[in-house]
Amino acid sequence: MKTSPAERLRQILNQPGILVLPGCHDALSARLCEQAGFETAFMSGFAVAASRLGLPDTGLITYAEMLNQGQNICSAVTIPIWGDGDTGFGNAINIKRTVKGYAQAGFACIMLEDQVAPKRCGHTQGKTIVSRDEAAMRIQAAVDARNEGADILIMARTDARATDSLEEAISRAQMFHDIGADINFVEAPESIEEMQQYCQQVAGHKVANLIEHGKTPVLTHEQLAAMGYKIAVYPLTLLNVSIQAMQRSLSALKSGNQTEVMHFSELTHAVGFNDYYAEEEKYRF
Repeated sequence: MKTSPAERLRQILNQPGILVLPGCHDALSARLCEQAGFETAFMSGFAVAASRLGLPDTGLITYAEMLNQGQNICSAVTIPIWGDGDTGFGNAINIKRTVKGYAQAGFACIMLEDQVAPKRCGHTQGKTIVSRDEAAMRIQAAVDARNEGADILIMARTDARATDSLEEAISRAQMFHDIGADINFVEAPESIEEMQQYCQQVAGHKVANLIEHGKTPVLTHEQLAAMGYKIAVYPLTLLNVSIQAMQRSLSALKSGNQTEVMHFSELTHAVGFNDYYAEEEKYRF
């Protein structure tokens, strides 16, 4: 019997050591994560909004667009994929539908957060969060959907560090764990001391969200594991370097210079031509 993405992710989380997740934003970037040997990857809402819409992560992308992007990503790889579910796209009933929809799309885990909709990237300004009761309701609805049969893990995120205090963020993260979230996530602690405090005071699997030049210190995997983090996610690294590479190439093309690119055979391999040729040969008559 084939193991589901969620069950494969549970097995990975039960292994010792820290789990490193690169961020992906489309089927190709997910394939590259798998080809590079990563066990799992995270579909970043920031990166999807940027790549699919050319817009900032400020709640402009819809549930249907995120779900469609996730279906393409999950079908392109065999590794379990984590999906950004934003605020759940509505009330408790919407959240349950979102959780079930993400599970049906093939995601292994869904992230849900306590920002007021429309939400925005956790490392940017202007965030606000819902009340503690509403935050609890969101995660309870997600956990209920999982317990009612949606085969998916729940990652519960709080942005209270930026809007209230680290203490409130820690309290909410523990509340999410107590409700039944599989993973909890305090967004954007601003120092090593704050990261340590979170890890020391909250039970369960904990996430470090590592954005280059963002608010949270980018530490080594060994340092994060020693603190008590189980998951290190790099949601924007691939988007960041791909934008840089495209800008450099466009500048070179505009000025009439040769731009250094991979060999065409490497390009065709990366997008799957070799697999296609092998499958084509199998059915040749």
